Amino acid sequence: MKTFYAQEQKHHDPKGFLSSGAPKPNPEKPERTERLLAGARAAGSTVHRPDNYGPGPIAAVHSPEYLEFLQNIHQRWQLLPGASAEVVPNIHPFTRAGSYPASAVGQAGYHMADTSCPISAQTWESACWSAWSAVGAAESVMSGAPAAYALCRPPGHHAFADVAGGFCFINNSAVAAQRLRTKAARVAILDVDLHHGNGTQGIFYARRDVLTLSVHADPVNFYPFFWGYANERGEGAGLGYNCNLPLQHKSGDDVFLEAVAAASKRIEAFAPEALVVALGLDAFAGDPFGGLCVSTPGFARIAEAIAKLRLPTVIVQEGGYLCDELGDNLTSFLTGFGAAA
Repeated sequence: MKTFYAQEQKHHDPKGFLSSGAPKPNPEKPERTERLLAGARAAGSTVHRPDNYGPGPIAAVHSPEYLEFLQNIHQRWQLLPGASAEVVPNIHPFTRAGSYPASAVGQAGYHMADTSCPISAQTWESACWSAWSAVGAAESVMSGAPAAYALCRPPGHHAFADVAGGFCFINNSAVAAQRLRTKAARVAILDVDLHHGNGTQGIFYARRDVLTLSVHADPVNFYPFFWGYANERGEGAGLGYNCNLPLQHKSGDDVFLEAVAAASKRIEAFAPEALVVALGLDAFAGDPFGGLCVSTPGFARIAEAIAKLRLPTVIVQEGGYLCDELGDNLTSFLTGFGAAA
């Protein structure tokens, strides 16, 4: 299996975020890429640099207003008297249906859901190469590879069409799915991150050509709090094309696999021509976020279950934070997938 990754993805290096109101070091660090690269190589994967695919694949899922904001906001922010080194919002609209602010501060609040995704001078470049890694993996699968892995960092599944959040700026899984749609009539996205893929859900919520499914920790007391409940089934033409499978906190391998089995049945009923797996390794028992208790061998079992769907598959990296087993968990997943494919 090929891995797609560009070294520019390491340039984004956020310094902090707020957790329960307290400033803390941002856990979405460049070192994640080194651990994940080692894990991919240990699974026998070869690393390939993606092409620069330009703005088209990104603009296919994100609004031009939002992309203009991401490209320019850091430079504009630095012109503000006493501004922070990174763009961090301090005000949010009660509703986003009103007027669009002209100020940098107002636009930051409009386009950034929380404080976990500070924007630096390097963020836009890193986010683009992250998305292009997803496109490269999609192109590989469209050219006949049974599967490909996109080492996407920064991650993407909390990014909506016009909102950043949860360490995410460009929704790489959505970009990959939309790219696959150029050849596939129907695409499914299965998100197995610790946290609900709220941005991905939002992008496709009213569409019936992309089935979105998410297995995650119950959001009633967990990020992203406002999305990820079982009664969210889509709307309009997309009603019935979204499936959330929230799990009780600290659930382990067997419970997670039961949810994957349920998701697999829904995918089979949808009969997609391609699959995107939004892979979060933060469901691991030893991950710093500590919401679920999947084991390292458990990731192989999850991958085997997904591989048995026998679909052309793009695996897009989402969460999974710094711990000793991070690379081993990716090795387990990719090895398990390859063994069962």
